[in-house]
Amino acid sequence: MAHIVILGAGVGGMTMAYEMREQARTEDKVTVISNLPYFQFTPSNPWVGVNWRKRDDITLPAAPYLNKKGIDFIPVGAARVHPERNQVELADGRAVDYDFLVIATGPKLAFDEIPGLGPEGHTQSVCQVEHAVAAGQAWERFVQEPGPIVVGAVQGASCYGPAYEFAMIMDTDLRRRKIRDRVPMTYVTAEPYIGHLGLGGVGDSKGMLESVMRDRHIKWICNAKVSKVEAGKMFVAEHNEKGEVVKEHELPFAYSMMLPAFKGIDAVFGIEGLTNPRGFITIDAFQRNAKFQNVYSVGVCVAIPPVEATPVPTGTPKTGYMIESMVTAAARNIRAVLDGREPTEKATWNAICLADFGDTGAAFVALPQIPPRNVNWFKEGKWVHLAKVAFEKYFMRKMKKGSTEPLYEKYVLGLMGIKKLK
Repeated sequence: MAHIVILGAGVGGMTMAYEMREQARTEDKVTVISNLPYFQFTPSNPWVGVNWRKRDDITLPAAPYLNKKGIDFIPVGAARVHPERNQVELADGRAVDYDFLVIATGPKLAFDEIPGLGPEGHTQSVCQVEHAVAAGQAWERFVQEPGPIVVGAVQGASCYGPAYEFAMIMDTDLRRRKIRDRVPMTYVTAEPYIGHLGLGGVGDSKGMLESVMRDRHIKWICNAKVSKVEAGKMFVAEHNEKGEVVKEHELPFAYSMMLPAFKGIDAVFGIEGLTNPRGFITIDAFQRNAKFQNVYSVGVCVAIPPVEATPVPTGTPKTGYMIESMVTAAARNIRAVLDGREPTEKATWNAICLADFGDTGAAFVALPQIPPRNVNWFKEGKWVHLAKVAFEKYFMRKMKKGSTEPLYEKYVLGLMGIKKLK
């Protein structure tokens, strides 16, 4: 019997648990460890931030659904991973031994890298459902006394889609309330241009997103570094293509949501041979760590280099399709090792995204993620908004059923008229 431990119960962790249980042998034990007792569908958090969704709409208790599939669940966070002795130390002092470990924790949100940033400072976040709930409460106060909005992603951020989404969703909500004319909005981003997305752009993402933002009267500052945030004021240095500061901005705001940079969680940070300097898990082509070969990793906590150098640091996003692909590869490779074979499965390093803009949306496919590409596709339309609403329902149903159905490949690509990415 082998004990396979999965660290994390988010989009990567839960899907990994279901796939691993399906791939593992009958006698093998699968355990999920998480610092949260629930699963949250993170892509819906921007809707929670303006109260278009409630917390209960996009969360479900992890234990009953995992247990139903024969998967153990420990709702206690990891204090430290000890790969040299195949053990996870828990925050309550217990230790969990493993034969295989899959790290699927997602990131640590590095609000502390900028003074005043984040929910404990002066800006909101939609990275976690609890943050989004707090953002929604602040939003209700804001619409009673509207003023300027500053929204975007700080230096080192690697997930830009939710920032664009939240800007457009706020714009849509304000127009529905007929108070948009009272709210100047500025988009602040480390990207070198609008639509870069951490991917070097996808198709005509630059022109299309610039057009959308002009239509919605959203100003923008690119190549931006946020130095600090005070109550009602953000300090931003704008850089040129050489990385030189060309303008200092002091942006007043009555409401702000800024995505932070990501790091690896404390439980793995600084473990030599396991992580890079930012604490992300280093892996080979088979999702396996080179030094500790019984440790695998999937999702946002995986180390992926930037697609290109930019004047202000930008990271590379890990989209749902990519995570789904990592999960399948990792589960099959662990089974191969259990059977005495070498791993052969490789994840599909492609980016696919549905970004909701409130009443319309944008979808893109980048194959491969790093240009030049075989597929470079970006489209806008109301169908994207409708597709993301529907996809949320499909995914929550998948989590409740314990399904291993590849929804991104089957559903999202189908909507785009793409049969399969190879």
